[in-house]
Amino acid sequence: MAIQAASPEPAAELRVAACAPERSLPVAALLTMSGGFLDAFTWLSLGGVFASSQTGNVVFLGIDALSGQWQRAAHHLLPIVVFLLGAWVAIRIQAPLLCLVAQIVCLAAVMLLLHRIPDPLAILGISFGVALQSASFRHVERWSYLSVTVTGNMLRAIDEFVSTSDRDASHGGGAMLVLCLMFLCGAAIGGFVTMRLGAASLAVPIALSACALLLCWRNRIGRDPD
Repeated sequence: MAIQAASPEPAAELRVAACAPERSLPVAALLTMSGGFLDAFTWLSLGGVFASSQTGNVVFLGIDALSGQWQRAAHHLLPIVVFLLGAWVAIRIQAPLLCLVAQIVCLAAVMLLLHRIPDPLAILGISFGVALQSASFRHVERWSYLSVTVTGNMLRAIDEFVSTSDRDASHGGGAMLVLCLMFLCGAAIGGFVTMRLGAASLAVPIALSACALLLCWRNRIGRDPD
């Protein structure tokens, strides 16, 4: 009897968590589109370095290190270190909306100072801000995702679509595919806009993150009984 009485509680907690505003699909889609945009922007504008997805940096770090290109290797190593630092801060403070505000501030600062500071410093600013956001927003409804890469989301989509034990699996797979498409759209738009506007194109991911922040705030206010 004790087991039967206790069993609904985790399910109820899971449903409540899945309804949290920062776990909504529109918020995840906006942040993932921003992640794709920033990858394209940093690659085109900041010397072929990724500030958001660190997979590319790890690959080039290994290539440059083994070929003895230590300066180029360091160029890829620093964003990785700063990204890890930002993720550590986000996980420690557990304040998603504050971290999203901090990311917006970092992007705005880089946009305003891009031609006045060295490119590596701009990359570090973007990496730190993106890490704060991506480590804080890691679930869409009850499924985990990453807003700074697409490979993991593809695999999760396949996992959900082949699942036969979960009635909501197709919904989760569809959500993952939407995020993959948003990342692609963000990268495509990022490449197009960056080639034409340069530093000013950072206004796009700033606007996307601001819209996600507004959605979270409005939904929280709507749920507040006061």
